[in-house]
Amino acid sequence: MVQLSRRQVLFATGAAAVVSLAGCGDDTPDKKDLDRNRAGAMEKYGVGDQFTATEPVTFSILYNNHPNYPLKPEWLFWSELAKRTNVKLDPVAVPLSDYEQKRSVLVGSGDAPLIIPKTYHPQENQYVSSGAVLPVSDYLDLMPHLKEKLERWNLRPEMDTLRQEDGKFYLLPGLHEKPWQEYTLAVRTDVLEQLKIPSPTTWDEVYAMLKAMRAAHPDIHPFSDRFGKPNPAGNLLNMLAQAHGLPGAGWNYHATSWDDGAQKYVFTGASDRYRQVVEFLHKLVADGLLDPETFTQTDDQARQKLASGKSFVISTNAQTLVNDYRPDIAKINPNARLKKIMFPIGPAGPVNPASRLENGVMISSKAREGKNFVAMMQFIDWLWYSDAGQEFAKWGVEGTTFTRDASGRRAPAPDIDIVGLNPQGTKHLQKDFGFANGVFAYGGKLDLVQSFFSPEELEFQKEMNARKPAPWVTPPPAPLSDSEQEQTTLWSTALKDHVTQNTLKFALGQRPLGEWDAYVSELKAKNAEAYTDLVNKAYERYRKNHG
Repeated sequence: MVQLSRRQVLFATGAAAVVSLAGCGDDTPDKKDLDRNRAGAMEKYGVGDQFTATEPVTFSILYNNHPNYPLKPEWLFWSELAKRTNVKLDPVAVPLSDYEQKRSVLVGSGDAPLIIPKTYHPQENQYVSSGAVLPVSDYLDLMPHLKEKLERWNLRPEMDTLRQEDGKFYLLPGLHEKPWQEYTLAVRTDVLEQLKIPSPTTWDEVYAMLKAMRAAHPDIHPFSDRFGKPNPAGNLLNMLAQAHGLPGAGWNYHATSWDDGAQKYVFTGASDRYRQVVEFLHKLVADGLLDPETFTQTDDQARQKLASGKSFVISTNAQTLVNDYRPDIAKINPNARLKKIMFPIGPAGPVNPASRLENGVMISSKAREGKNFVAMMQFIDWLWYSDAGQEFAKWGVEGTTFTRDASGRRAPAPDIDIVGLNPQGTKHLQKDFGFANGVFAYGGKLDLVQSFFSPEELEFQKEMNARKPAPWVTPPPAPLSDSEQEQTTLWSTALKDHVTQNTLKFALGQRPLGEWDAYVSELKAKNAEAYTDLVNKAYERYRKNHG
């Protein structure tokens, strides 16, 4: 059973191809170097084996405390994990809203827990030069399940995007067998039927749909979005950017983007494609189609507008559709119907913008000298990368939290619900048991990833997987040196803030679009060009040194 100390809560809350993979800059440690670090480790541990430490061990972990399922020490997850692995996890709980900031403080001060999950590439880059996090690619031989999936799913191109200048990577990402595009738009289909217009398939058709909705309901903004904190219009900007051929924007901000035609990196916020994104966003606001409060409102405010009929369109994924929107609407308007539409196509064409890598785990460098280091790496390999560990983290205990039929199909136990699969259930798989927890459960085989999916979500994913992979998912590596990383870190905050602030101003009409060139000049004055030059220099250097 996990014990969550008051000190941990207060401090965290108050503190500001495998051969090819192993041969590309990875220096696999000599086994003798680990002789003092094998306490609790299994002598023989391979693919398909259950990891069980040979003696009780405890590992500290940074825990992203989600408001939808706040951490509970009595969760079955903790006790069953200890029973299966002989491992007790000691969480330092941090509120989701403060996670990135508190992680930086903890890592920077040397007080970070040993295991640091929920890290999205390239967030790990800022910790590499200081030596605060471990070059995990040096230790793949300790992780047979991870190695096997990298090889079987041919994930080398994706993994190469994580490499630093030394050819190593410092993040253990979640691995997907197939790309999984999670976010798109949810639309009131009963309103579409009233207006006699089909479900939109492109962003131009989304615009036309919103125009028709506004014409029929001139007193509302038909599109009022959520996911706007801490990044204004975070998800909407990201979807628009990807539809225009960029790797991301908003909550998936990328300072630079690979321009395949020019064969070089460009500064995303100053690119022609980003200008097209901003122009489209401005048009939505100027024509009264997108609620200006999209950029400042809370998720709850956006949900209330949708439920009360003050909007008809909102960003969604499968969970928010089932857990939030449909129950919200059913309380007020039982006849309303809401559908998750296909990811709208933009100038980039019908592509699947999702990567096969997900957020992942960093390891504190101080873990390397611990007597249980090998056991910890074996444990991480089992929980995050083995089929059995991934099923456990997602579904829990067979016969207790889920059942399995003769075909192998999983279902929640009769009294347990998750994403509306068992709406009559009085208990919840996440809230009451701690499974399907975003800290531990992500990635895996297609069968497991889609095991929570409803028939409509399966159809959505089937069509998305029929689209060609987006080329920006695997841009050429351009890892910065320590000095370059330090320099770009000094520039990055001011640049990102300027992009964010002016995107908002352009969208809301507070700054004329005719001042775009002036805005680009302002970015140059804040070292956007110098930043991009360093990235291109790094790209050329890596290509020369590593091919």
